[in-house]
Amino acid sequence: MSALRKDLVDGRLALVSMALVFAGLLSIYSATYDAGLSSIAVRQMLYAAAGLLALVVAAALPSRVLQAASFPAYVLSIALLILVLLIGKAVSGSQSWFNFGPFRLQPSEFAKIATAMMLSSYLSRSEVNLQNMRALGVAGGIVLLPVALILLQPDAGTAFIYLGMFFPVLFWGNASRATLLALVAPAAAALAALFGPTPFFIVVILVGAGVYVTKQNRILAAAVFSLTVLVGISVQFIYDGLKPYQQKRIDTFLNPEADPRGAGYNVLQSKVAIGSGGFLGKGYLKGTQTQLNFIPEQWTDFIFCVPGEEFGFVGAATVLLLFAALLVRGVQIASMVKNSYASFLAVAITGVFGTHVVINVGMALGLLPVIGVPLPFLSYGGSALVANMTMVGILLNLYANRKEY
Repeated sequence: MSALRKDLVDGRLALVSMALVFAGLLSIYSATYDAGLSSIAVRQMLYAAAGLLALVVAAALPSRVLQAASFPAYVLSIALLILVLLIGKAVSGSQSWFNFGPFRLQPSEFAKIATAMMLSSYLSRSEVNLQNMRALGVAGGIVLLPVALILLQPDAGTAFIYLGMFFPVLFWGNASRATLLALVAPAAAALAALFGPTPFFIVVILVGAGVYVTKQNRILAAAVFSLTVLVGISVQFIYDGLKPYQQKRIDTFLNPEADPRGAGYNVLQSKVAIGSGGFLGKGYLKGTQTQLNFIPEQWTDFIFCVPGEEFGFVGAATVLLLFAALLVRGVQIASMVKNSYASFLAVAITGVFGTHVVINVGMALGLLPVIGVPLPFLSYGGSALVANMTMVGILLNLYANRKEY
């Protein structure tokens, strides 16, 4: 009997996920301990209980039911994203929430799951080939529809996560190297252009070399290269057309010291908190930056500062190693399953987690702009926690049914 359970339950994935949830509860309790907001920690515990229930349900569903639910779930998620634009509650400038008394529901968090399911369902069809532009266009449309609705809220951070799941799935589906380059090169050029002409020219040279290596026809190569250059040149014009607060976010990313008491405050305090932790940290509930509330609402997007300050390099590294184990296990599950739908879905979910971690930790360290992306399992938020635990449940489901075709 124990051998049967071991064959059906991925103990490694379950243990890593629960460790991250536990780390999140400890961090949120610490971040709210001296702020007089203990109700936030209690509420997160309730969300964790709800998430555990969602995890068990997702893990126990028959695999065929999971795949059959892809289209209905996607349609429902799109309907909710439209509805939240009409009657949703605006929080911090984004109309992204439904209010249910003291609790809130953010449809975009659950739409990630539905989009990953629908994208995987489409790509797993025998007639779909990502070398074909029509198939690529349909796959892109599945992802871009919820992205467009989320940008209308507006919530650029969450919308970016959807794109973060798209690229790994294309790579896993054997999309051409030219296609992957065409998606990455313009974004790289735009980011490089923010830092000045020299980084931009370096990216252009690298893209040119990449186009040459891919050995595509001259027309396609010229199109990719021209698009990259055009996007890089357009950055300044796009920047000039942004709203002042959006420009300030970019300026803060490039130079947080320029406005240490304003837009750059959170980033600078975050770096101080993490750096002051040293090797072993200051001790639980003894982090000065955390307990003196130097970082506003630290329990949300800057929660990574808590283990970094209170448990030092060891604590921060442990959290990152847990995430690394989660991502590696996601890829391993994608490799071992026999069903193509399951394989694509495991990659999509892993892509969502990976994009969240890279952006959030990058924000906390001042390496990436602050765009409001939470750290999975650690940041406060009921919808995010339940959705993340549901995705873990799906991965457990895929593992349990890995031998099914």
